[in-house]
Amino acid sequence: MEPFEFLGFNLHAWITIVTVLSMFSILLLTKLRTDLVFLGAIAVLFVTGVLDAKEAFSGFSSTSVVVIGVLFIVVSGLTYTGVLQWIVKHLLGQPDSYSKAIVRLMLPVAALSSFLSNTTVVTLFVNIVKMWSKKLGIAPSKLLIPLSYASGMGGVCTLIGTPPNLIISGLYAEETGRQMNILATAIPGIFCLFVGVLSIIAMQRLLPTRKVPESAFESTSEYTVELRVPSDNPHIGQTLGEAGLYNVKGGSLLEIYHFDNIRTLPNEKEYILGGDHLVYAGQIDEIAELIKTHGFVIADHHVFSVHELDDEVIHLRTAYVTFGSPLIGTTISKSQFEKNNNMTLVAVARRGERISKPPREVVLKAGDTLLLNCPPHMSMDTERLASQLHFFDNAELPNIGSKTLLSSLVMLAMVVLSALGVMPLLQCAFIAAGAMLVLKCCTPEQAMKSINGEILMVFASSVVLGLAIQKTGIAERMAFGILDVCGSNPIVVMTAICLVGTFITEFISNTAAGAMFFPIMYHAAEQLGYEPYPFLIALMVSVSSSFATPIGSPTHMLVYGPGGYRFSDFIRIGLPMNFIILAANILIVNIVYPLTPLP
Repeated sequence: MEPFEFLGFNLHAWITIVTVLSMFSILLLTKLRTDLVFLGAIAVLFVTGVLDAKEAFSGFSSTSVVVIGVLFIVVSGLTYTGVLQWIVKHLLGQPDSYSKAIVRLMLPVAALSSFLSNTTVVTLFVNIVKMWSKKLGIAPSKLLIPLSYASGMGGVCTLIGTPPNLIISGLYAEETGRQMNILATAIPGIFCLFVGVLSIIAMQRLLPTRKVPESAFESTSEYTVELRVPSDNPHIGQTLGEAGLYNVKGGSLLEIYHFDNIRTLPNEKEYILGGDHLVYAGQIDEIAELIKTHGFVIADHHVFSVHELDDEVIHLRTAYVTFGSPLIGTTISKSQFEKNNNMTLVAVARRGERISKPPREVVLKAGDTLLLNCPPHMSMDTERLASQLHFFDNAELPNIGSKTLLSSLVMLAMVVLSALGVMPLLQCAFIAAGAMLVLKCCTPEQAMKSINGEILMVFASSVVLGLAIQKTGIAERMAFGILDVCGSNPIVVMTAICLVGTFITEFISNTAAGAMFFPIMYHAAEQLGYEPYPFLIALMVSVSSSFATPIGSPTHMLVYGPGGYRFSDFIRIGLPMNFIILAANILIVNIVYPLTPLP
């Protein structure tokens, strides 16, 4: 019996193709956890016999994945000793023009992102940039997209700066037995960074001037607050006019709900009943005074007496709904979010626009700004909530002191020893992590908490997917297909694969894109008869160059809500950025790493 074959691919190859396409479709169209989707894909490849047990789980023992896990601990030492805060404090300054502000912002962010998690750097800078923009008289939306772009371009500059670099360099080492230098991408990365900075300055008109969501808190018409009347409230039986609730300072009454769900348009003669919901629009702080002056409570459940609240006071914190959050498409009233997290939704805004519905009845969207009442005694685990919300007003700033210098020296020593080839990066990372713990730059609890299991699962699975694409011959067939279309010119082939990689990574993780395109680029280079090294350097830059959609990078998601952006804002400036950085990438790689024929 002849083996099944269709369009040049055997059965295992088609299973792999369908699995990969299904996985990407699920990631784009559903809210399932990324690590669960990747693990499911590996399970399918294992059960169907595409991969054997050793191959299916090879990613979990991959050197590059272990390095990432250990680097989490090194980064936690830098974070908890205030290295980021020290740099921010001393580098931003008071530039006197937009162009200088872009330079003062993007270069330090890129430098930090070369060694630290991009999301960590952007998370710290978002609030600082918003405050800084007020001092400079520049709209935050003019600075937050450059902030996110800088973190991505900076990450490319070292092998440890972004996960795809580690994955691709690790796969290269497994194929050839040769290790890439930790600074292999430094010159191409720095060149693309400077081109990127100049491009942002030149295209600054394409950056939108948006109203920051928090500014709506100062407006009397753009936020809504829902209050409830306890059953023993002294104003029960009075009309809204008699109780002074129809016209209130700092806002207006939009709706009143009797018996939880009977909606009534308010008028001065409407009577107040126990359990009523009053929906106000206006200045949050002034409307919240009704809790003190009239004995109301923030509506989350029926409160029979205001005394049930004990000494609880209003403690407001701002959060943004992240892309992929399970809260998207739901209302807080129909979820267990408030109960599970011991907090209450006070107000909702969407790019500064008033939402007339009660906050707990608003169907949430990505980028929505939520104002939450959190008891001050509550210790909220914001990392646990990271998949749903991102908080920007809760950072605990560490003290800057002698350990700030120690942790910086540890990181610097790790990079230098690895760059000079004194010892491999994995050993350097283990020594650095141990030094962070011994020097008490972070506690064992902080170190373990910093290791992100979901990210490691995605990295490990990405390695396995790359193996499956290579083993089934998909990579080789795609490489031949690209050669048939592009001819035998190596620069054209390099450009074509990088172009596809750049746009694929707008919709899937750059780690997955790197793992998927590694075997294609590697085989294409070999078929052309050239050393794959420069081709892979170009690939590293391209799969981390996602500028055109807010879902192209986690850092874009972090600035999307705070900047009050629209989806089209990223397309307007990001699309030309994709082509500009692609051209810069191909140019500099071929200058620094001239193409070398295979022996």
